[in-house]
Amino acid sequence: MARPPDRRLLNCLAAYDPQVSDLTLALRELVLEEAPAAIESVVKSYAVAIGFSFTGKPLKDGFCHIVTYASHVNLGFNRGAILPDPNRILVGKGKSIRHMTIRNYGELENPVVRRYLQAAIEQVSAAPDQTGLSKKSKTLAKRTKRSSKC
Repeated sequence: MARPPDRRLLNCLAAYDPQVSDLTLALRELVLEEAPAAIESVVKSYAVAIGFSFTGKPLKDGFCHIVTYASHVNLGFNRGAILPDPNRILVGKGKSIRHMTIRNYGELENPVVRRYLQAAIEQVSAAPDQTGLSKKSKTLAKRTKRSSKC
């Protein structure tokens, strides 16, 4: 394992079906394999979210995030709207964020997942100024900070 998960994250995931929580942890490990220096930020609101950045500012400078739902896990890209999507698998209509849904390990093992992660990491590494999130995303972030903790 690249880096053991924080106890708080494990407590948050305890409320989920073991298959979904294990899928979340496997996806987290994949992200950390591609970005070992990434800083994680865990937030619990209507779902468990893990934001990844290199600065500790997952909303402003983040390159991706994992959101755990009851039956699946989303791998979101903070600048997904400008991320090359040759496979046309990214979903979303917002100004910035796009995501892919992962329902099982077979989807997680698809090499495309790593390619999108690598492209998202290159985006933040190459960006001279970190573009902000949409107004809707900023509002969600404010609500999330007031949400209950695990």
